[in-house]
Amino acid sequence: MENEVLGVFLDSETIMQQASDFSALTSTLDKWEFYDTTSASVLKERIINADVVVTNKVPLTGEILQQASRLKCICIAATGSDHVDIAAAKALGITVCNVVDYSTDSVIQHTIGLLIALASRIVDYDALIKQGAWVKAKHFCLQNYRTMELAGKVLGIVGYGAIGKGVAQCARMLGMQVQVAARQGQEPSADRVSLLNLLPQVDVLSLHCPLTLETRDLIGECELAMMKPGALLLNVSRGGIVNEAALAKALISGHLGGCGLDVSAKEPPLEDSPLFQKPIPNLIATPHVAWSTQEARLRLLNGIAANIRGFLAGQPSNVLG
Repeated sequence: MENEVLGVFLDSETIMQQASDFSALTSTLDKWEFYDTTSASVLKERIINADVVVTNKVPLTGEILQQASRLKCICIAATGSDHVDIAAAKALGITVCNVVDYSTDSVIQHTIGLLIALASRIVDYDALIKQGAWVKAKHFCLQNYRTMELAGKVLGIVGYGAIGKGVAQCARMLGMQVQVAARQGQEPSADRVSLLNLLPQVDVLSLHCPLTLETRDLIGECELAMMKPGALLLNVSRGGIVNEAALAKALISGHLGGCGLDVSAKEPPLEDSPLFQKPIPNLIATPHVAWSTQEARLRLLNGIAANIRGFLAGQPSNVLG
């Protein structure tokens, strides 16, 4: 059909692995092409005839967008948009939409899970038991590791959107005190303190801000050195916010008491990554899965479908740029 509307999903495997119902998405357009992954070498040929493109993490640069003359809408299968040239898309008349809040509860849950695992040394004790240490113990319990009671401790939050606020609420239920960092470039206020003033106060620092020019390497060697000895760091936002070489050094030296992260500056990490080339003490890492519960994936698919329907109706939502 000459007027057939074509949608192309460039990296559907990132969602399809666990999501089961794609009917909400497939019903939005006349025709769909789904690709598990898309490399740079085939990107142009896959989007050249597309009216709508869905991408989770496949980069869409201004150069490649100029070659997709039919493209009118880009749907990001995520909230973060740093892999799409928003300005170039706008100049070309391409609408770019993302999906927000679909994984909020899942990421909050994952953050608190990492926090409790670090404070109670759950991973370390599980490893000891699997090595046979408990059955050989002289007493009823093992006390090989120093654990931390979270009640009364100070949690510092950088990025106070829906996820940051949810983490704060859970932390308060655990008896923690919460301090919030002022946004980069903004003056502190009655309920927010500057990052430099926040760092020495916290027992736990939790990052929930987007990766921007202002937040890249926001937490580096100097910032880590300002934190209390034994403090914990949580990062379930973007890997580039923390300087990984500095983080590895702080963990190996013992200055940081532990780190829980779900992201890496490069994903998958490079083999020579300072955090992953060899085991590092008190580091709990998960492979960017905080967002990916079954429930969150289905909400994401429904959100993409809603963005496409809104665009087709001339009322696009969640528009970026």
